[in-house]
Amino acid sequence: MLINHDTRCALDAVVALLNTAVDAPAPAGDALTDVAALGVFVEQHAISGVGELGEGDLVAVRALRERFARVFDAGAVAEAAELLNALVAEAGTTPRLTDHDGYDWHVHYFAPGASLAEHLAADGGMALAFLLVAGELERLRRCGAPDCGRAFVDLSRNRSRRYCDGRTCGNRLHVAAYRARRRGAGD
Repeated sequence: MLINHDTRCALDAVVALLNTAVDAPAPAGDALTDVAALGVFVEQHAISGVGELGEGDLVAVRALRERFARVFDAGAVAEAAELLNALVAEAGTTPRLTDHDGYDWHVHYFAPGASLAEHLAADGGMALAFLLVAGELERLRRCGAPDCGRAFVDLSRNRSRRYCDGRTCGNRLHVAAYRARRRGAGD
C-alpha cells in the first residue's frame, strides 16, 4: 500500500493522539494533562500552522481523541464512514496546496486559522478516509497484548502485525509463551 508523506504523518499523529490516553500512567489515564503537554505533542509531531494554545484547545483535542477512538473501534466500514464524514464536515475541511518548511507541494485539509482540533480532525480524518476508500480500514488496529490496547496502523505488506511494538509487547508475549512451554515440558 502506497501512502504519501502527509497521509503517513497525519496517521502517525492520530495514533499518537489515541495513545496519549493509553500510555498515561494510572491513575491519571491521560498524558494530555495540561496545555504544556499539548504543546509538546504539537512539537513532537511537527504540526504546522498552530497558534497559541489554550485550555479550550486541550478540551477540544481530548474530545477529538475520543472520536478518533470510535473510528478505530468501529465494527463496520459503514459505521467508520459515518463517523469520518461527521468529523471531516465539522472540521470545515478546506483542501489547499502548500509547500512550507522545505517539503514539496502537498495538500493540507484544514482551513487557514483553524484551531488545533480542527487541524487534526481535517488532516487525520482525511488520512483515515483514504484508508477506508482504499478498502484498508482493517489496518487500524489495537495491540494484541492483553495488557496494552495501544492503537497502531498496520502498514505491513501482508497485514500481519499484531502488536503495537514487536520489541516490547510482541517480544514480552513471545517470551512468556516460551517460558510457559518450557515449564510444561518439564512436567
